[in-house]
Amino acid sequence: MDTNGTVDHGQTEQLQKHTQPAFDNVDITSPDDENENDIFESAIQQEPLSPVLEDVPTDEAGDMFIEIVVADPQKVGDGMGSYLAYKVSTKTNISKFKKRQFFTMRRFSDFLGLHDLLVSKYLRMGRIIPPAPEKNIIGTTKVKMGSQPQSEPGTGVNLEWIENRRASLERFLNRVAQHPILCQDTDFVNFLESDQELPRAVNTAALSGAGVMRLFNKVGETVNKITYKMDENDPWFNDKINEVETIDAHMQKLHSAIKALVSHRKELATLTGGVAKSAALLSTCEEHTGLSQALSQLADVEEKVELLRSEQANSDLYILSETIKDYIGLFGAIKDVFHERVKVFQNWQHAQIQLTKKRENKAKLELQDRRDKLEFAQKEVEEWEGKVQRCQKEFDNISSEIKKEMERFELARARDFKSTIVKYLQDQMAHQQQQMRYWEAIVPVARDIA
Repeated sequence: MDTNGTVDHGQTEQLQKHTQPAFDNVDITSPDDENENDIFESAIQQEPLSPVLEDVPTDEAGDMFIEIVVADPQKVGDGMGSYLAYKVSTKTNISKFKKRQFFTMRRFSDFLGLHDLLVSKYLRMGRIIPPAPEKNIIGTTKVKMGSQPQSEPGTGVNLEWIENRRASLERFLNRVAQHPILCQDTDFVNFLESDQELPRAVNTAALSGAGVMRLFNKVGETVNKITYKMDENDPWFNDKINEVETIDAHMQKLHSAIKALVSHRKELATLTGGVAKSAALLSTCEEHTGLSQALSQLADVEEKVELLRSEQANSDLYILSETIKDYIGLFGAIKDVFHERVKVFQNWQHAQIQLTKKRENKAKLELQDRRDKLEFAQKEVEEWEGKVQRCQKEFDNISSEIKKEMERFELARARDFKSTIVKYLQDQMAHQQQQMRYWEAIVPVARDIA
């Protein structure tokens, strides 16, 4: 489009080409003149929702510190109306917070509500919003009913399930806290430091009627969508979309393999425990003193190895598997932001089409010498010229912001995986070394069998 608001034919042709199917399903089935202004609500905002990355002072951003711990899950209430509350403790030097150290109590739906608020404010701007932990209807129901086995006495709370959720919530908050913009968001600050109970989030209950209706609406939207494909004139986005799809697919395979490994280690630990019990029983009825002692020692070692293998399974799960699972969710968030860009592009194209129609209508009125309607037609043309400019600006802004977000994400991902892999290797080596010491200690006993 030139400075006079005219549509460049080459640009229009570019807008109508087709490309890969990744992130490209957007609903363009609405009538041309119905709710036109609603479509461009975000495009006509005069002020940004938050400062862009460059608006954060470099020295302040570099010195910012925030650490969040989620701990002490407590069951509140009884029956199906009960829920778990978590103590969220924060240490920070960010000026947005009133204190340097504080804590508050939050329930699971509060975390989901915070995520929804961040998505509603920042996704359209091209921000990558860390995903909140998934709902678990079965686990939640068992906690509510208080009939879960392997639980802390008197609580009916499954410790492994609760620990998984607690750790996931903590990682979610810390990922948000590490973002230079999200960490200063008003809702995020209020979530961490307010002592007041937060307003009940909408559509967060696992079995809520609103949640069910939202699911049906999504299905309906999918059925009614027309596949819209966008020709990508920026090779960076083509390459990045393919990269994201490839890494995400391989991460899902790795996550499945690690889950199988965890299951195998747990089974191996159980079998090792069986060997320990059998060796202990055999040692009690063995008349040969040296052999009996050796079997008794073997039983003790096998019992210790059982515990080590259980710990290794936990290491596979909590150190490696959960990190991979988090990043599968993060790549899903990246796909969401790419898809949002496609929708912004669709709005831009829709504005171009409407502008063309308004100009054609004005031309017809001029040919018919309908001066009584020409003034209104001219205003419509000017209005849509403004919308085209705003939509193009929004598209340029979200494209630029996504590139910045991806650069920040890649740096954080490299650091995160380095830390995770080093920790995992050290943990595995420690277990192997301990196991070697156990076996080495029993060798002299076996050699002393006469």
